[in-house]
Amino acid sequence: MDNGYQVIARRWRPKQFDELVGQDHIVRTLSNAIETNRIAHAYLFVGPRGTGKTSSARLFAKALNAEGGPSIAPDNDSEIAHSIMDGSCMDVIEIDGASNNSVDQIRDLREDCRFAPTQCSFKIYIIDEVHMLSTAAFNALLKTLEEPPPHVKFIFATTEANKILPTIVSRCQRFEFRPISDEVIVEKLSQIAKAESIEVAPEALRSIARLANGGMRDSQSILDQMISFCGSSITEEDVLDVYGLASQSRIEALAKAMAALDFPTIVQSVDTFADEGRDLFRILQDLQALIRQALLQAIENGGRTDTLGTELATESIMRMLDALHRSESAVQRGLSEKDNFEVALLKASEESRSRAIDSLIKQLAANSGEKKKLIELPPAPADPGPLRLPDPEKPIPSGVEQPPIPDPTPVAPPEALQVEEAPPEKTIQTETVEAAPAPASAPEADPGLSLEDAKRLIGPEALQVLKERFNGKLTFARQPDARDQLF
Repeated sequence: MDNGYQVIARRWRPKQFDELVGQDHIVRTLSNAIETNRIAHAYLFVGPRGTGKTSSARLFAKALNAEGGPSIAPDNDSEIAHSIMDGSCMDVIEIDGASNNSVDQIRDLREDCRFAPTQCSFKIYIIDEVHMLSTAAFNALLKTLEEPPPHVKFIFATTEANKILPTIVSRCQRFEFRPISDEVIVEKLSQIAKAESIEVAPEALRSIARLANGGMRDSQSILDQMISFCGSSITEEDVLDVYGLASQSRIEALAKAMAALDFPTIVQSVDTFADEGRDLFRILQDLQALIRQALLQAIENGGRTDTLGTELATESIMRMLDALHRSESAVQRGLSEKDNFEVALLKASEESRSRAIDSLIKQLAANSGEKKKLIELPPAPADPGPLRLPDPEKPIPSGVEQPPIPDPTPVAPPEALQVEEAPPEKTIQTETVEAAPAPASAPEADPGLSLEDAKRLIGPEALQVLKERFNGKLTFARQPDARDQLF
């Protein structure tokens, strides 16, 4: 009996771990767990759609229930293997979390866990889209998930791990499924096309990989649709026409026009894309991917690149890419997709030429070769303050230097001057000469010390300086048995 046509995504579902592509880290971890018999009781598979989460869960269940014990390469022809891969095994229960999310259904699952498996070694529960369970259902599952019976294993799969309670995540081993690269998708689709006797142009395969966004199942579904549309020969134009894409060459031409600020070409390209019915949002995403490659090239080349036909700095490319990112929501959900797309391209082109003021100042300084020079002024001399002569009533202690008098023209006194503390037992006779305020009158000395003697001791210039600047008292002392001294 003919069971009907089976799509490529189901016919080419991996049957062994070595057939699972793009998730080598998952395959290695699960294989080592089986070989070393370190099998956990709960696993959480997280990743985008079509990256192999459900397929990996089935392969893991198939390996655990292999004949003769867990094995990383179970027999594909056994009855248990067939029933597990078909989803008809009584001991491998696949549950849709979106339609079985109530607390009553989780309670039934807890009751069913207590019974031993009928055919297999382990009873395995695969709950797809587990984030759709209600909070009450998660809480009802907590105790069973933490300490399940030895024969029970749980495998959860989800695309939104942030919606799962942390108490559930902490009881599972988490595996992150990555988006599959375009190169891996193209290689796998080439194998499928060869096996199906389909001739597909390499450019068409790359366009299909771009559409898939890292999902192997999506790429296989697109290939299946293109076979229905084109037959046994598929070209790039066929893929672009069916899905409303723009060719890579046209995307590059548009990016070069944006880099060169060729506004008429940008407007004309947008009109052409809209008339042909192209997906403008998809063109925006492809344009962002191309400009990002130019940005990486500029970083590798030390800050500048001419990948877009015009030499641009890293800062300019970053501004262009940021403007395109900010326009995504307007293009996707705006009232006029064409107008918003056109404005986004023009704005991104204009912002690529804007410069930050600090970087502009640095560039002008570098081009002129002028650098700021710091002029260091000598420190200001300290203010000596008013000159004070020693007070005769307060003798200068021994070992303390007398403050210097401003530099007059030195006149060598007939007798050497020295400052020493008068002995306490000697009587010191002091005579005071006050500087007269009137400039015409000269200072007079007491009979004990004449003005001529004062001039002779300190010099006429120094005496004039003291008179004009300080207008203070000049005190002279004489010891009967010692030479004249100035205090």
